[in-house]
Amino acid sequence: MVGHVLRRIATSLTPDLRPYRESRDYRLLAAGALVTGLGTQASLVALPYQVYVTTHEAVLVGLLGLVELVPLAAASLFGGALADRYDRRRLLLGYQLLLVAVAGALAAASFLGTPPLGLLYLLAGALAGAGQLERVARASITPNVVRRENMRAAISNMFGLMQLTMVVGPAVGGLLIAVWNVQAAYTVDAASCLGMAIAAGMMSPQAPIGAEHEPVFRSIKNGLRFVGGERALLGSFAIDILAMTFGMPRVLFPVMSLTLYHAGAAGTGALFAAVSAGATVAALTTGWLSHARWLGRITIGAVVIWGLAIAAAGTMPSLAFAALLFAVAGAADSVSAVCRSTISQSLTPDHMRGRMSSVFSLVVAGGPRLGDVEAGTVASLSSTRFSVVSGGFACVAGVFVIMLLFPQLAAYDGDEVEARVAAVAA
Repeated sequence: MVGHVLRRIATSLTPDLRPYRESRDYRLLAAGALVTGLGTQASLVALPYQVYVTTHEAVLVGLLGLVELVPLAAASLFGGALADRYDRRRLLLGYQLLLVAVAGALAAASFLGTPPLGLLYLLAGALAGAGQLERVARASITPNVVRRENMRAAISNMFGLMQLTMVVGPAVGGLLIAVWNVQAAYTVDAASCLGMAIAAGMMSPQAPIGAEHEPVFRSIKNGLRFVGGERALLGSFAIDILAMTFGMPRVLFPVMSLTLYHAGAAGTGALFAAVSAGATVAALTTGWLSHARWLGRITIGAVVIWGLAIAAAGTMPSLAFAALLFAVAGAADSVSAVCRSTISQSLTPDHMRGRMSSVFSLVVAGGPRLGDVEAGTVASLSSTRFSVVSGGFACVAGVFVIMLLFPQLAAYDGDEVEARVAAVAA
């Protein structure tokens, strides 16, 4: 009896590898995302680090998030409409080549000397927009390259891989900056983007099922109407925006490393990596989520843990303790992300998947940018520690507001949704 229980526990904490075994296209998508993601994360460390060492102003680092918001929003909305109209594999290939060009421009500008702040902001916006186009296309492809019963495992494994890149990538980025300066990180990013381009070129065509060739703006409008009509889906978006806007102090990681812990570029990379290390471990041990029913309630609990861990990290006297708490926060965010991804993909028909993914990706990528602005502004008006701690507590308080505004999130029943979708398909 005890052995049976232990085996069930071990199984629930073991990654479900069926998507890799059953689908060549899923393996290609995952491999490409892994290679490209490593370079992307190196650049995400280099940009705020370069702005801070150039200006020594936390608020100017925070403005990176603001200048990236408009390209993110435009790329998300138009990218979603395109993903529901054209072959998603071809789109993915084109977006990767665009990423190579932008990362190459950042490297070239840095090799030539200290780039003007305006140019860094411009290229940061271009990088954010191109990356968002890539994420929308990739997210639209994932559910269609595996069987529906393996979709949760596919989402969880892909998220785990992305988090793994966020562990290794920032550490590599910090090392590259420390040894060869920021241009090395940008060069590695440009080269790594070719990984997904090669994978996309080898995949089978990924035309959307039931594509509707309506005008682009009408397509975007219909996609937003669909998202607004699914209250559980909308609630999952709202709680993520809350968590990232008030609880994600990533823009302050260079400031914390340089001024609080005196750990330089390596410390900056370590703080970035800590969040993703916790998220990777959690994502790769979420076999238990494959059978979880109340995904909305799990999301709510995970966001509360996220906020509390962030607040506690802001009080820590050493880099090691802060990194440990950021890892706890990352684990909670990982559970929340897998649950929210499953909710969104389960509620969305394929002909709407690109547009839904565009809103989902905008929330996922836009929330941290809003957090950059919030954290940088509060830090400039008070202190770095106060910004981190107050943001974590504001996140926890906001969860209760979300529960009042979107009771459908807590009421989300995965078993009922799966039964409804199966009935419609039949």
